[in-house]
Amino acid sequence: MQTRSPSSTTSPSSLTPPSSVVITGIGAAVAGIVAADLLNPGYSPVTEVISRYVNGTAGWLVTTALLMVAGASGLLLALLRRAGAPRAGRWAVAVWTVGVLVAGVFPADPPGRWSRPSTSDLVHGTAAAPAFLALPVAALLLHRWLARRRPGAARLLRAALVASWVSTAVLLVCLVDVMDGPSLGTAAVPTFVGLVERVAFGTALAWVALAAVAAASPRERA
Repeated sequence: MQTRSPSSTTSPSSLTPPSSVVITGIGAAVAGIVAADLLNPGYSPVTEVISRYVNGTAGWLVTTALLMVAGASGLLLALLRRAGAPRAGRWAVAVWTVGVLVAGVFPADPPGRWSRPSTSDLVHGTAAAPAFLALPVAALLLHRWLARRRPGAARLLRAALVASWVSTAVLLVCLVDVMDGPSLGTAAVPTFVGLVERVAFGTALAWVALAAVAAASPRERA
């Protein structure tokens, strides 16, 4: 009677596809952010950006979520490189990945300190800004390549592309307003920057998941 070695019982087809790992990581990150919102009723998700919640109850959820997004994005980058995606698009994804990673390592300041940022907050913001800008660029540069690779996801990829550009543009306006005002809202409600950031970030995460599925090989999709 022959006994099979551990290596012979595990085939490549039985391993979890990288695209599934990306989707799982994104889903877990979203769950962590939602949990942080629910655990901090004193913070308003409309006016406070996600990263401020690191200073509240279970702030580690935000840090963990950002690091998971960075990890999932890094895996997407590996998928894109393996599949031969356009280099410019991969560079944009790399900027997004590194930016999210640094933003996760360096926490933001508590709410209400836009005009008096600490060193950690400055590093956080300096990393987050190019990350938010790079994602729509990546979605644009890789759109045709991803749509050709996965025609069935073309409409969703296009929707994520448009949403990322619109939400990022609105987010930039809100951020400038917060730092220079506020003037768009009242003294009690400076801006909708928190809500807009969540839309922009959520759109970015949706695109990362879609891109991972499209970049996966046909065998991994099966």
